Amino acid sequence: MKVQTLAPPSPIAAIVSHIVVLESNSVFDEAVLPLIANGYPSVTFQLTDPSRILTGEKKSYPLVLYGQNTKPIQLHAAGEIAVIAYFLYPWLLPSLFGYSASELTDQGIDLSLCGPARESNLKEQLLNSPSREDRLRLMDDYILRLSRSRKIVTDERLPYAIRTIRQHRGTLLLGDLQKELFVTERTLQRLFGETVGLTPKLYSRICQFHAALNQLGCHGFSDMTQVAFDNGYADQSHLIRAFKEFTNLSPLEYRRLAQQFPA
Repeated sequence: MKVQTLAPPSPIAAIVSHIVVLESNSVFDEAVLPLIANGYPSVTFQLTDPSRILTGEKKSYPLVLYGQNTKPIQLHAAGEIAVIAYFLYPWLLPSLFGYSASELTDQGIDLSLCGPARESNLKEQLLNSPSREDRLRLMDDYILRLSRSRKIVTDERLPYAIRTIRQHRGTLLLGDLQKELFVTERTLQRLFGETVGLTPKLYSRICQFHAALNQLGCHGFSDMTQVAFDNGYADQSHLIRAFKEFTNLSPLEYRRLAQQFPA
């Protein structure tokens, strides 16, 4: 499986944090591609062969808006695969799509039925595009049109809080953040609940886990103890518990699953 992480083009860089593209030209039996919690909602396009999917939901939507996920989203795929995910800054979700963030937590909706995506037949254009470059261009244009057609309303305390939590890889004491922002615990809870769809504590734990997951991937899942300490876990067993919570798998099971994907 070829996986690339791309920086968004400058016109949408204030909306999109990063873009992930997964591709495989191999014909193989059904596989499950997990979208692991990373603290970002996403607009995701998936191209696959539904006739080869036996255990998953056959009625899958090619173009989906996902809110925050606390459990892995399972994409059942087979045949030629293309997945393009645009990860959005969390504080923009309600302004861009008109949903309360809590409505979309651990949920996905068929985006092809909504607003500009429906009006431009985005799903059909993506499905009929001959190349990855064409699909990326269509997605870029969609995000840009959407941002220009919406009034972005953001409490500036929230972007600061989210960036600070991510910079500290989820280990920042929330009491310190509240003091820095001059807000109460209840106010911070409300800001996150309405706009992010998660509590500040859960969002921090997701950021902490994702930082550890990235480090494990870079080191081939070796030295779990050091990775645990580097990312604020008391010991290796606490990291393994977090791993099972957010992936439903042990680190070894996750690594084995990843190795099954064809190149």
